[in-house]
Amino acid sequence: MKISRRRFLTILAASALLPTSAPAMQWQGQALGADCNITLSGPAHRAEAALAALPALLRKIEAEFSLYDPGSALCRLNAAGSLPDASPAFHAVIALSDQINRATDGAFDPTVQPLWQSHSTGQTVHVPIGWHHLTLDPLTLKPGMALTLNGIAQGFATDAVQALLASHGFSHALINIGEYAAIGGPFRIGINDPQFGQLAQKTLTNRAIASSAPRATLIAGHPHIQHPRGRPALWSSVTVEADNAAMADALSTALVFQGAEFIRALTIPGLHAVSVVTPSGDYSTLR
Repeated sequence: MKISRRRFLTILAASALLPTSAPAMQWQGQALGADCNITLSGPAHRAEAALAALPALLRKIEAEFSLYDPGSALCRLNAAGSLPDASPAFHAVIALSDQINRATDGAFDPTVQPLWQSHSTGQTVHVPIGWHHLTLDPLTLKPGMALTLNGIAQGFATDAVQALLASHGFSHALINIGEYAAIGGPFRIGINDPQFGQLAQKTLTNRAIASSAPRATLIAGHPHIQHPRGRPALWSSVTVEADNAAMADALSTALVFQGAEFIRALTIPGLHAVSVVTPSGDYSTLR
């Protein structure tokens, strides 16, 4: 079953309200199942050059992390159980996944992919679930294991586009590839919950922001975000601000399973703020 991240993130994604100065150019497209939108302020000729390079960059990222392209690095890993030719980008995402897994007491765990497959087919899976079953060097899975990087790959793509634009000299841009990242700012971002609507606004400057809501998409009645040990989500949605979008993406995914005390005590470099919406619709910022 292919999950429409585009629909899910359209529900969650906030509208970005740009500064009063008119943007030079906008670009729209798709990557990793999400709608993409990039707004630049700067000389038109520079924007055209930067945006012309985007499709190739996004295709390269799809070729690494897509769950639906049999030739992607991720699909090859899942099929063969090992990936001896993993790229530096793939290793970087695995390394950050390992860091977030440890920081969140295992709540962020890409080995839950078989649980999605189980819910979509109605068949019980008997395969190893848990990040500790993964061998990192060389990258190897136990028989039957499979990874999903949906909880971090869009953030990684957002960061890659941000780096591309910065390399072209842009100092004012807003990137939306399912998660938001700002070069410069300020940008006003609305915080939306799929059940309760827009509840707050954030001002984003040189940071990234991501939201996750477990029940925004259901698979045979099950939330699309799964805990490796079967724990239920505690929040209707979680929004995270961080230095980079990959971290914000992964942490927002993991922290739907963690309580307020854990979130307040969480110390990880690059994390700036965490906001939550309770199942009854109460919004608060925990850190």
